[in-house]
Amino acid sequence: MSPEAASPQLAILQFLTSLQSPARILVAISGGSDSTGLLLLLDEAVKAAPHLKISLCAATVDHALRAGSADEAHEVAALCASLGIPHTVMIWRGDKPKTGIMAAAREARYGLLATAATDFKADLIVTGHTFGDQRETLAMRGMRTEQVSTGIADAVLFDRRFWILRPLLFSARADIRAFLKEQGVPWIDDPSNEDTKYERVRMRRQLSADAGMEKDIGAAWEERLALSSRGAEWLDRHFRLHGGLLGQVMPDGLRQDRVVPDYVLARLAAVFGGQPFVPGRGQMERILTFATGSGLGRMTAGRVVFDLRRDGLYLARESRGILPLVLRPGEAGVWDGRFGAVNRSGTTIGVEAQAGHSLIPALGFNPRDVTGIQPPRVGAVNDSTMREEPPAPKDLGALDSCDEHRNEGGLGRDLPKAAWRRAIAAAPVLSAEGTPLSEQSARMVELTPYFAPFDRFLTRFDFIFANRLSAVFATAPYARLPLRSIDGKTI
Repeated sequence: MSPEAASPQLAILQFLTSLQSPARILVAISGGSDSTGLLLLLDEAVKAAPHLKISLCAATVDHALRAGSADEAHEVAALCASLGIPHTVMIWRGDKPKTGIMAAAREARYGLLATAATDFKADLIVTGHTFGDQRETLAMRGMRTEQVSTGIADAVLFDRRFWILRPLLFSARADIRAFLKEQGVPWIDDPSNEDTKYERVRMRRQLSADAGMEKDIGAAWEERLALSSRGAEWLDRHFRLHGGLLGQVMPDGLRQDRVVPDYVLARLAAVFGGQPFVPGRGQMERILTFATGSGLGRMTAGRVVFDLRRDGLYLARESRGILPLVLRPGEAGVWDGRFGAVNRSGTTIGVEAQAGHSLIPALGFNPRDVTGIQPPRVGAVNDSTMREEPPAPKDLGALDSCDEHRNEGGLGRDLPKAAWRRAIAAAPVLSAEGTPLSEQSARMVELTPYFAPFDRFLTRFDFIFANRLSAVFATAPYARLPLRSIDGKTI
C-alpha cells in the first residue's frame, strides 16, 4: 500500500509481510483484471511463503443488474476452484433503486462481503483498487472542492467489524494485466466500464489523454493523519459532552489555528446531525464564520443547532425532521443516524424523538429511565454529567442574557436551559404501541451512540480522531488495523 510499491508483485509482498499473522484474507473478486490479478498475485505469494501463516478465501458479489452476471460469477468460481481457494457467490437480491444505483450497489456490495467474511471466519477483506482508480477519484473530487483530497484510502473499516484493505492502490492496471497475460489467465470486461453515462468512465477517458493530473498522495496522507491526531488532542482540551446529547466547544477551542476547528467542527456537525458526510465547503465557511465571530446567537446547519454563548459553542440536533424507527423483536437498526438500537424484548417497539411526546422528562432526569441509553461501558472522557463542570474562564465576563435561565441541579445543572431543552427534545424515547416503555422493558432495548460519518465507513485517515470521539461518548473503541506495520513503519 506504499506509493513506492509500483510493481504489483512488490506491493503484494510488502502487504503480506505487514499483516499480523496468522491471518485469513477474503479476496473480493468480480472477474475483472484488477481483482483477478489481486487473487492470483496473493495466491502466488502465499504459496511461496508458508511461514507467514496466511490463507485465502474469495467472494464474488453478483449485483444482478445485467444479463450474464450470474455466468460471470460462475467463471470466477471455477477459477478459484482450480486454485484451491474457497469461494462463494453473494447475490444482491430485492428491488433496486431507480436513482443513486452506484451508491446503493456499493453499500450492498460491502454488506455482502462482510457477510461472506463472517461465514469464512476471515480476518480482513481486500479489494483490487489500483492507481488508475485513485487518479480518477482525485480528479473527480478536485472538480468539486478546492481542498487537497486524499483520494481513495488504502484501509477502510466497514461497519466497525472488518477492515477493507487495498494492496494494489499504487500499482498500474497495465502492469496487472501484463502479469495475467504471462500467467495465461483471462479476465472479464464489465461493459459498464465503458458506459459514459457514469462520471468515472468520462473521467477515465479524460485522464488517458492527460498524464499531468497525478498528485503527491503520500504527502496528502501524512497531512491528513496529522490533522486527525491534532483533532483528537483538540477534543481532549476543548470539548465537553453533556448527557450524551449536548456538545460544548470551549471558547479557547474556537481561537485555535483555523485548520483544526474546521476539521473537528465538520465532523462534530455530522455526528450531532446524524449525517454520513461532513458539511460542504460553503456551509462550513458559514459555520466557522459564525463560531469565530464576536456576536452571540444561534444558527442551524446540517440538522444541527449551533448556539454560541460566552462560555462556548453548544451543538445539538434540531428537533425537526426526526423520523421514528420501528423494530420488531430481535431487530436492530439506526435511529436518526445518531443511535444504534437493538430490540431484545419480546414486543415491537418504536424509537422516536422526545419532542412532542407525551412523556416530558423533568430537569435532572436519568437519561436511562427516559431514553433507554445504556450506561457507559468504558470510562467516560470529558463527560460533564459524570463530574463537576469547571467554572467558565474568568476573563469571559458576565454571561449573556440567554444564560439567566440556566438549569439548577440534576443532569443539566449549570447548562443554558434553552440549549439543554433543545438537546432533550431530540433525545430518543422508547414506546410500544404509543405507550412509553417501562424501565424494565426499556432495559431490554439497547441504545448506543452511532457516529454516522464513521460507523459504516471509517478510513484510516480519521481513525485516531474517531477513536477519541468514541471515548468521549463512552462507547467501545473501533477495531484496530490488522497490520504490524504501514509503509515499513511499525504500528
